[in-house]
Amino acid sequence: MPSGLISPRSRAATLADVGERSAFVARQRVGRPRRRRVDWRARVRRLIGVALTIVAVPAAVGAAGHWLTTTHRFAVTSVEVRGVSRLPPEHILAVAAIPRGTNIFRLDTTGVTGRVESLPEVRRADVVRELPGRVVISVEERRPFTLVHGGRLHWMDEEGRLLGASPEAVAPPMPVISGLSADELASMRTAPGPKARAAIAVIRALLRSGNGLTAEISEIDMSRREGPVLYTVDGVEVRLGNEDWEERLARLEGVLAQVATQDVRTVDLRFRDQVVFQRGGAR
Repeated sequence: MPSGLISPRSRAATLADVGERSAFVARQRVGRPRRRRVDWRARVRRLIGVALTIVAVPAAVGAAGHWLTTTHRFAVTSVEVRGVSRLPPEHILAVAAIPRGTNIFRLDTTGVTGRVESLPEVRRADVVRELPGRVVISVEERRPFTLVHGGRLHWMDEEGRLLGASPEAVAPPMPVISGLSADELASMRTAPGPKARAAIAVIRALLRSGNGLTAEISEIDMSRREGPVLYTVDGVEVRLGNEDWEERLARLEGVLAQVATQDVRTVDLRFRDQVVFQRGGAR
């Protein structure tokens, strides 16, 4: 049997140590990573580059911003007013007060908006820059709701804001409001007072009751302590009181139909479940 073979019946041969280092691996380092040399000069150069970038970018942005806000290429050359029908555009331009030649990026759009919205006739305003030199003022006007009688007729919107005097005689679709003092009229240019709000509430209650009844009422007098007094187109005085307007107005249309052929000058609805008439100056 050849001596190089291993047999179960032969004596165990001595095996060579396969872990023994050979000449090829004697000087190699096993299991220890080789350290790389750090290039400190490259690191310093990178850090300097980052620092210069951090400094240069804001400087460039600042220079660009200065140029945008000072160059004549973005000077305001025209101002356009849109959305007005009752107010003249020249009036809006005068209140907006935007000087020609102003740099469009320096324009205080918030200030312009506030000045235009201070007009009683203006509900909302928006100011938009259109590069390079156009400014557009879009206006939403307050809509006339009815007239207020205070020495002369003034238009009022549905929120109770006074819009200005009516330049000509008109037939308003809603009853005219009267009985407000000069101070109350003055306050309505910025915010409606309690009497103006009550008059609007009465008109809305009239509208809910139907167009027929609304057309019968020509005036709402707010001067009395006992509450609003309505006047029909035929001159009948209707005392409405300070409460339960919906229920009382629901009865009023039938009452007016009953007294249409009678000499009734006053209808008093302030009493629960009954109506009091006044005929020809005597109750």
